[in-house]
Amino acid sequence: MSAAIQERPTVREGRTPTVVRLLVLATFVVILNETIMINAIPRLMDSLGITEQSAQWVSTAFMLTMAAVIPVTGWFLQRVTTRQAYAMAMGVFLAGTALSAAAPSFEVLLLGRIVQAAGTAVMMPLLMTTLMIVVPEQDRGRVMGNVTLAISVAPALGPAVSGLILQIGSWRLLFVVVLPVAALVTALGLRKVENIGEPQAGSIDWLSVGVAALGFGGLVYGLSLFGEGGGLGTGAGITAAGAATIALFVFRQLRLQRGGVPLMDLRTLRHRAYTLSLVLMSIGFLAMLGAMILLPLYLQNLRGLSPLETGLLVMPGGLLMGLLGPTVGKVFDRFGSRPLVLPGSIAMALALGGLTQVSMTMPYGLVLALHALLMVGLAATFTPCFTLGMGGLPPHLYSHGSSMLGTLQQVAAALGTALVVTVMSARTGRLVADGSAAVPAQVSGMKWAFTVVAVLAVAAVLVAAVLPNRATGADSRDGADADVPDDGHAAQDGAVAADRS
Repeated sequence: MSAAIQERPTVREGRTPTVVRLLVLATFVVILNETIMINAIPRLMDSLGITEQSAQWVSTAFMLTMAAVIPVTGWFLQRVTTRQAYAMAMGVFLAGTALSAAAPSFEVLLLGRIVQAAGTAVMMPLLMTTLMIVVPEQDRGRVMGNVTLAISVAPALGPAVSGLILQIGSWRLLFVVVLPVAALVTALGLRKVENIGEPQAGSIDWLSVGVAALGFGGLVYGLSLFGEGGGLGTGAGITAAGAATIALFVFRQLRLQRGGVPLMDLRTLRHRAYTLSLVLMSIGFLAMLGAMILLPLYLQNLRGLSPLETGLLVMPGGLLMGLLGPTVGKVFDRFGSRPLVLPGSIAMALALGGLTQVSMTMPYGLVLALHALLMVGLAATFTPCFTLGMGGLPPHLYSHGSSMLGTLQQVAAALGTALVVTVMSARTGRLVADGSAAVPAQVSGMKWAFTVVAVLAVAAVLVAAVLPNRATGADSRDGADADVPDDGHAAQDGAVAADRS
């Protein structure tokens, strides 16, 4: 969205621009659907006669589609106005929601989810890039705290919302309820959203698009096969092929950076604050989605709770995360990332470590407390990482930075989903084959899955310990000469940066 960098509307300090408010509202609605099906997995298994591994693809396919589409949004947002991007994204999302609501089979439901995700994928980079352009640097933490509501809290609240809806009727209501809300938000946005900048012509490397989709999709699909009986060899082969294809994608982008237009400019990774924030955000999303997959399966399949009871049990954590977002943003603006990110990552590791002790007798109050601690830790981590990472980039890399951030978040979340189900299923299957009873075997499988996620959370603590307190000017300028694009935007970007200061 480098075209949008040409002009930035005057915004009063301390005020959140209207365009950002509307984009946050729309993004919240569409991203809520990323995890709204998690609570419905047991219901889908019974209703459509599918396996647990197949059912989890209603969430995994959504995230993978976003991972494949988000890299294209940098090019797409250059060629259309803000209002056109908003209208297309919400229109596609509405079409996918309607298709999912009326789906006569699992295959059609999966297609509807993919269409939904294609619309959702545009909203995240549109919101992030617009925010970096129109919000003054001294207010970004506060405004990013509200953005956390959409990008982080919406998926955290998905299981709670779906639990309430599933108590009323079938899984189709999850889409029937969302449809009029999304339509209302779309109509409101089309009346109020203003254009930021002017569209420009731009090229796209379609080979990179295809390679990225095959690489990330193959990697996660291969991982999902590990949990199915007899799928170990096939899963290993597809996972290796996916990883090799991702390596090819990286090599292609490095070549395009020297003489073409990369789909994803990897020069963003030369900026230390951005790279460390990217790693920390990816681990956080993997841990969050992994826990959000496991908890409904544990509470419903093993402890016998209804979808409503499950939703109510995890709702306090999601609400805490939302309420803390703006406060965390204000603390970041004043003190930087250090007082937030390290304690937040430690809280995340402690919560996941506690969940490794799940059992048939663990008190529900303890489950609620551990989930709430996890959400508080993520709230203290996500907002500073968003703000610090994007603030550590020069303006002409904003669109690439937001695209890479969104892509890796979705890949990490999809990997988390596939990883925990794979570990849980493999451990459970092995114990059952050795003669163990089904329930103890499932509990052991969940313990192993939570342990894997907890180990990753410990890695997040190590990254948080070396994260800069703020993105300094030296960090933002590091490698600036190599980062300047050849399309004539450098002078314009420099002018905008000077205007900000």
